[in-house]
Amino acid sequence: MTQYWLMKSEPDEVSIDDLARAPKQTLPWTGVRNYQARNFMRDHMRPGDGVLFYHSSCAEPGVAGLAEVCGAAYPDGTQFDRKSRYFDAKATRDAPRWMHVDVKLVKKTRLLPLRVMREQPELAGMVVLRPGNRLSITPVQPAEWRAVLALLAPERG
Repeated sequence: MTQYWLMKSEPDEVSIDDLARAPKQTLPWTGVRNYQARNFMRDHMRPGDGVLFYHSSCAEPGVAGLAEVCGAAYPDGTQFDRKSRYFDAKATRDAPRWMHVDVKLVKKTRLLPLRVMREQPELAGMVVLRPGNRLSITPVQPAEWRAVLALLAPERG
């Protein structure tokens, strides 16, 4: 059964446009250093799962496009790279601590701003909208996924 996820990225680091320009429009979702977010990728994400590509920590945060998980989780190589800001001295190749998945662009959309999402009663339970939520990866319920798609539909915008 397909699952749905919201995955946050700072557009200065990786934007929906970067994903669109990437070879095969696919990028590894590297740099996650939160155990719960890692566990979502490692234990729950499967190829074909839907992704709301969300721009965060920017002037206007919100959903910027749709993507899909296109492979099983595997060790994030940045944890072993001493030059990377994501280097983890406790990680070893025999016992990696951090995993990631590859995501593939489905469609760049117009931005669905966070402020508009907050106004939608059907999105009231969405994890990203909960006070204090800072996770970079959160599950999205099927009804929430459908509501976001409806808000992104061309006739609405």
